Amino acid sequence: MKKVLVSWIGHADLRAEAEQHVGLGPIAQAVMAYDFEQVALLSDASPEITAGYTEWLTEQMPTTITVFPTKLSSPTDFGEIYQADVDTVTAILARHPRAQLFFHLSPGTPAMAAVWILLAKTRFPAQLLESSIKHGVKKVEVPFDISADFIPALLKNADEHLEALSAGLPPRTPEFDQIIHRSSVMSKVIVKARRIAIRSVPVLVQGESGTGKEMLANAIHGASTRRGKPFLAVNCGAIPPDLVEAEFFGYRRGAFTGAAQDRAGHFEAASGGTLFLDEIGELPLLAQVKILRALQGKEVVRLGDHRPVQVDVRIIAATNRDLLEEVAAGRFRGDLYYRLAVAVLSLPPLREREGDVSLLIDHMLEQINREGAADPGFVRKNISASARNFMLSYPWPGNAREVFNTLYRAAIWSMEEKISLADVREILPSSPETVPAPSHEFSLDRGVNLPEILNNVAREHLAAAMREARGNKTKAARLLCLPNYQTLSNWLQKYGVTG
Repeated sequence: MKKVLVSWIGHADLRAEAEQHVGLGPIAQAVMAYDFEQVALLSDASPEITAGYTEWLTEQMPTTITVFPTKLSSPTDFGEIYQADVDTVTAILARHPRAQLFFHLSPGTPAMAAVWILLAKTRFPAQLLESSIKHGVKKVEVPFDISADFIPALLKNADEHLEALSAGLPPRTPEFDQIIHRSSVMSKVIVKARRIAIRSVPVLVQGESGTGKEMLANAIHGASTRRGKPFLAVNCGAIPPDLVEAEFFGYRRGAFTGAAQDRAGHFEAASGGTLFLDEIGELPLLAQVKILRALQGKEVVRLGDHRPVQVDVRIIAATNRDLLEEVAAGRFRGDLYYRLAVAVLSLPPLREREGDVSLLIDHMLEQINREGAADPGFVRKNISASARNFMLSYPWPGNAREVFNTLYRAAIWSMEEKISLADVREILPSSPETVPAPSHEFSLDRGVNLPEILNNVAREHLAAAMREARGNKTKAARLLCLPNYQTLSNWLQKYGVTG
């Protein structure tokens, strides 16, 4: 069994290489004390400094050293440290599945040591080491276990706290707690949303359908000084072009056939609060001109009237289109875009939110069970491990909305208490996003070497996924909808693709 030491390169180690009188440093001490076949070092230092240290370490004790360059925004960012550690250990185990791991606690910051302890006690069983000049190298025994279920929340809370302190964010508000996430990419969006919530500037939320744009807009409104005032959501794509003016600005009785009484438009109805314009890219150009005029003048005129009405609304707009491309194509007004895009928030698709799908499954299934409790014959549902794993590997083109609908339908149609893999597969058949269509017509007149064709297709897609993921097997496996990096490693070996 190969013994592998995994450690961050700390300041004490770099000093040991630069100033010989200070001693060997924690890493070199450990290498001297144990017969490691391999040393894996995570480094946030420059390539030159890292190369100098690894060359010096090899001179002290010849051993195989692999460096994992990592750029951290802060040496105390728990989320970034956790992700870097997981990626590194995953890569090591992909090459050496039966490796005996040793995590070194002494080099680096206390946050780095804390994450090593969490990983060693949960996700990657490992022996912990610490070293000092006085006591040398010794094993660390942590006399307790930590459930992996609590780790994501622990890291997320610590990361959010540090980001709040460094960014000068307002006090934590409960509105954003409804947005279920643990991924760092989503956390960054929430931090920006919290920062902008307390101001009344317009916000443009971009993202694919189903990513939660309205939920984010609701949270921004709830955390703003306008909370308690109206939050009015309008689907711009659902308004017929000839009714846009009446819907947004209102009308007087008799202004047109069927206008039997005075009616306030959306701007008046939301005055004092927030007007959420969903799918604003669907508005026709003429309507865009009128919306822009209302935003610039902060007043509207009802159809059939000549008297302006003052309005005070905060606009949060949302779109699943690239509005800059729409502006370039002449389908969206540039002046309206720049009026709306004071603060731009881009919601990532679910396939890029690592770790969030599992949280959403639990949260949504609990919601489904809670809402269905009063139904006749209600049976509380849970989900099998195989069904969960399948859902974790699915690309979710419909994002969070598709996850909820899938679980809801599975809960209805499943005959058992536990939702099975077969239940989920029946609802999520192969789609164009997961099964490539034939690229050309073919003939079977002379026969076809199907195994060779399939082998070539597999090799091309495996190589492409590894290039796209820059050698990260976990990400490459996700791109190919394989269950985990071990399965990907087997495929790479089978088809002779260099990992």
